Amino acid sequence: MGARIHLVRHGHHGLLDRILCGRMPGVPLDDLGCRQIANTAGLLRGHAVQAVQSSPQRRALQSAAIIADRCGCAVEIASGFDEIDMGRWTGAAFTELASDKKWQKWNQRRGRTRPPGGESMTALQRRVVGHLEQFQGQSGTIVIVSHAEPIRAALMYYLRIPLDRFHTVAIDPASISTIRLDGPRRLVSCVNREVTA
Repeated sequence: MGARIHLVRHGHHGLLDRILCGRMPGVPLDDLGCRQIANTAGLLRGHAVQAVQSSPQRRALQSAAIIADRCGCAVEIASGFDEIDMGRWTGAAFTELASDKKWQKWNQRRGRTRPPGGESMTALQRRVVGHLEQFQGQSGTIVIVSHAEPIRAALMYYLRIPLDRFHTVAIDPASISTIRLDGPRRLVSCVNREVTA
């Protein structure tokens, strides 16, 4: 059967779609995000989850704690699934970034550029795939709570989608995407399963 890994994006927070949070400290879930993740946790509870891992960012840890409580697990920190480092863009408003030529280039060539002072999408993809491949040879179900970009990078690797086409893979708050590692096979069995609040 191999390992089944559910990649869950954290729930909604008050800065979503307005501020590029990246690794900004102290960004909590809002009430909607808590409801979303509670519903996600309800779906995952029936999957015999053996471990819950999380990005070290607060919004991910909050989400993971809700899931872990429902699944009877403790939360383990997974630094390999930390949010992408957006460098000097961290904390910027999307309205401010819209006219930045470097931002425009980043969104056209994700596979070949990087945020100023930050991490490339290629480097992000290497670290998330490296983390996932550690489960090779294991069996059971694992939940990893992370962010849109790390989850997207992992899925694009296994689906063989070039990073420049990042906009073709949507990852919504509290959504579930699933990867199976079964011997030499890598199967993406679910992408962006939305859970309504």
